[in-house]
Amino acid sequence: MSLCIIPARGGSKRIPRKNIKPFVGRPIIEWVLEIALRSECFSTVVVSTDDQEIADIALDSGAEVPFLRPRNLSDDFAPTSLVVNHAIDWLGQHGRFFEFACCLYATAPFVRPTDLEASLNLLKESELDFVFLAAQFPKPIGRGFSIQTNESLTMIDPNTYYTRTQDLPVHYFDAGQFYWGTNAAWRSQKNMFEMRAKPLLVPWFKAVDIDTVQDWELAEKIYKGCLE
Repeated sequence: MSLCIIPARGGSKRIPRKNIKPFVGRPIIEWVLEIALRSECFSTVVVSTDDQEIADIALDSGAEVPFLRPRNLSDDFAPTSLVVNHAIDWLGQHGRFFEFACCLYATAPFVRPTDLEASLNLLKESELDFVFLAAQFPKPIGRGFSIQTNESLTMIDPNTYYTRTQDLPVHYFDAGQFYWGTNAAWRSQKNMFEMRAKPLLVPWFKAVDIDTVQDWELAEKIYKGCLE
């Protein structure tokens, strides 16, 4: 038995009402719910929200909203792991238990059912605790730098200044789209990187983590296939 938990609180700040903002003509969460329900991974798809409008959209799309998330788990600082465990606990208290759980973000329209299925299969066939999507940085991060308050420049790794780009190490970033984990792994409350975790790699253009208005605009352009 596998559970999908889609966290979707109502009080997003950088993009107001982000989880139901129209994305290519539909509330973005509708795209994600369609993907989750179309996949063959889940026996249950639950939206964890504190917002009745989001709950209504989720119910109309075919997901379950068996509870409204408590206020202490709905602010800017509530860790996702606590939100997931709240849902697992609530369902367990009502006699519903799951071996695997996937936290799928409401703003992840680039996820495909095949991504979810491949990640679940990898989790089942291994001794892993978590599987998630990641992508390679399009540019070497060793050449990155920060701008200090006095406007001076500081390289991330000054030792790489004379290193050829092709000789720099490859680095990857978390796509921020979904996390498959065993029930025990979620319950441990440990950092994913402290456990046995493995990424499923996707192209960088499928790994747009939508946090700002610029992210949103880029994601819509990519989704429409007209990136300039």
